[in-house]
Amino acid sequence: MMNTEQKLEKPILTEDVIFRKTDESPKQEEWNWVDSRQVQDEDVLARPANYYEATLSPWKTFPALEHDCECDVVVVGGGLLGASTALHLSESGVETILLEKNKVGSAASGRNGGQLTPGLARWEAESIIENFDYDEACRLWKFTSIESFDLIQEITERYALDLDMRRGHLTAAIHPGHINALTVGADARRYLGDDSVRILGPYEIRDHINSELYYGGALDKIGGQIHSLGLTRGLIYGFVKNGGHVYEDSEVLKIETVSEGVSIETAQGKILAKKGVVLAVHQMTFQLLSDVNSTIPFYTYVGVTNPVEGGSKTLLPTQMAVYDTQLQIDYYRPVRKERILFGGQGTGMRWNSDKVVDYLMSRIKTVFPQRDNVHLELAWSGTTDLTLNGAVDCRKLGEKAPIYAVHGWSGHGIAQTVRIGKAIRDDFLKLNDDFEMLASIEHRSILMGRQLAPVAIPLAKSLLGLGNKITPGKMISF
Repeated sequence: MMNTEQKLEKPILTEDVIFRKTDESPKQEEWNWVDSRQVQDEDVLARPANYYEATLSPWKTFPALEHDCECDVVVVGGGLLGASTALHLSESGVETILLEKNKVGSAASGRNGGQLTPGLARWEAESIIENFDYDEACRLWKFTSIESFDLIQEITERYALDLDMRRGHLTAAIHPGHINALTVGADARRYLGDDSVRILGPYEIRDHINSELYYGGALDKIGGQIHSLGLTRGLIYGFVKNGGHVYEDSEVLKIETVSEGVSIETAQGKILAKKGVVLAVHQMTFQLLSDVNSTIPFYTYVGVTNPVEGGSKTLLPTQMAVYDTQLQIDYYRPVRKERILFGGQGTGMRWNSDKVVDYLMSRIKTVFPQRDNVHLELAWSGTTDLTLNGAVDCRKLGEKAPIYAVHGWSGHGIAQTVRIGKAIRDDFLKLNDDFEMLASIEHRSILMGRQLAPVAIPLAKSLLGLGNKITPGKMISF
């Protein structure tokens, strides 16, 4: 039993970046970069906070687990999935402990582009139609679109969170032939009962993006953007407010099913989860479930610019988040103090900061060549994973004290991650079969996927790139 109450202040966004040292553990494999012209402190230069951390008020750190205890459910992982599952369990009175090996939100959930788009990882409406009958396809699309976005809105209102959430998202076509693919995608969504997408022509797209690079696009009314680390911390705030307990710097070393439930072992403590476990560790699932090898990891990169002269509306007049249709997509959106958050690339080996800054700046100059006074002040790396079929891999192992695992997000799915956290709670309490629907999607194992990633990902991108040159009007994005 847990007999000590934890307390936590809600996350508060600052007006602008505060260049400071990160609170992440030195063991963190990812890197953060800051422009040395902005910082004189050597400690900050060596270990800077990324944009999300640097625009949030100081955050409480939680203790490491240093004792043995028991509870109903243990959630492993303090990102969006773990935080959402823990929050929803706590709202239903389920005694829950959350363990995080580093700091809350220090992995992909606090290192992404902050874009809210519908779908299940790389499965958009067309893929869902191909893999489910009509009624189930409608149900799954609703789950991964309006239900996911509305759930985040409900949580922000319930716990009075300010997360810079904004509706409206653009997919910008870099080839005239891509308009046809976007039109087919919009048609598939209408077939499933979703009429929120409107196709834009080459002139109308410029009402939203001040760039001559695009031939049109798709405007999605229900998509949008959010401060993803603020969301993660907000979910944890609600969880703790409801009586939940969090332990950071508490890497799980071993999981073992025992007669009383599931035993969870860390370096300094052990927990008996009497009713179940949730593995919300994404690409690291294989470390705890050795027979789960359905994903390949890859690395992502994001940066934030200096305040744009004249304001970010001079580049993004309607302030919507954007991603494009090239093979290696660019994605960008306006953030606080007239800055632009800009991301791109997905690599099999982690690039260093110099290479990433050069790459992102080359893309910014390509999209907005008229602005030679825009430069990056912050950049960071992230890690995600992908499945062979492109959908998220959701699993439930055992019945008496089940172990849930979700991974393979392909760099997409902030809103859906939160929604799946609720679905896990619902399945645990036998409220509906939403998680069963997700778990019905079959996935193939990838033999030596992690070892082959440094070779397999660039090879796949090269082959896709060759196909793109042969048929440039065919829309293929990585």
